[in-house]
Amino acid sequence: MNTAAAVALRAGNTLGEGIVWCDREQALYWTDIHAATLWRYRPRDTRADQWAMPERLACIALCEADGWLLLGLASQLAFFHPASGTLSAIATVEAGLPTRLNDGACDRQGRFVFGTLHEPPVGGARQPLGSLYRLNADLSLERLELPGVAISNSVAFSPDGRTLYYCDSPARTIQCCDYGDRCGPSRTFVRLDDPRGEPDGSAVDCVGNLWNAQWGLGRVACYAPNGALDHCVELPASQPTRPAFGGPDLAMLYVTSARDGLDAATLATQPSAGALFAAPAGTTGLPEPRFAGTPPQPSAASPYSFPGKHIA
Repeated sequence: MNTAAAVALRAGNTLGEGIVWCDREQALYWTDIHAATLWRYRPRDTRADQWAMPERLACIALCEADGWLLLGLASQLAFFHPASGTLSAIATVEAGLPTRLNDGACDRQGRFVFGTLHEPPVGGARQPLGSLYRLNADLSLERLELPGVAISNSVAFSPDGRTLYYCDSPARTIQCCDYGDRCGPSRTFVRLDDPRGEPDGSAVDCVGNLWNAQWGLGRVACYAPNGALDHCVELPASQPTRPAFGGPDLAMLYVTSARDGLDAATLATQPSAGALFAAPAGTTGLPEPRFAGTPPQPSAASPYSFPGKHIA
């Protein structure tokens, strides 16, 4: 039976994305990509904070090191220490290509897997110029042996870590492959038949169901490990972007959303587009894996400071 999500925070994001739940802080982190802004929200007291970033922020991972995040900025990877506002660059990605970072998630071994997307000239068609990469704990960066993508999304891992899910959103197909130190051949996990929608970000629950936000369809679809559609969580906004399990027992489903590309008439019918949504999941998630790499000391991280701002 389908369920419905409600507004948790009227964030007004242009392109909310990359949501993760931090069990240590009991807080959600996510990004408004086009606003180049990092968000944090604590459901227990409804406190919301923001940090302006030096460029668009595409994806986020928690770190094993207390107080640190791993950021996938448009052109690079970096460590960020929210309490001090200091940032430490790690590596530039795809310099010279018309691409930027997009979706990403840590695997069960503490390595960060992420993809890029093609940004064509105005009016141009997206091409599969993007790739998927892995940042290892020693901060070495490797390209995964997977097909090129126009818009990488749906990066997620099975509970045992042996299956990687990912997609090229315009293809409307979620792929999976055997995963370890190397990736096996890709195979189709789910194909979206509705041409109005595309698969966006995903999360995996404790029994291995894949929960996928479906851009254009206003829903998060829950798929069993065999790819069968179990049910959907409906949103009053057509552009959900990524789900995450949160709350003290990981039993709430939180979903970011976007207003990007919606005209005034559509926004009038979707006043909560760009909000953070929540719904009881009816199951429990898994603790968000943390990046195993070691950041520098905050005082030595960077001469650049990006202080936070309390907004609610």
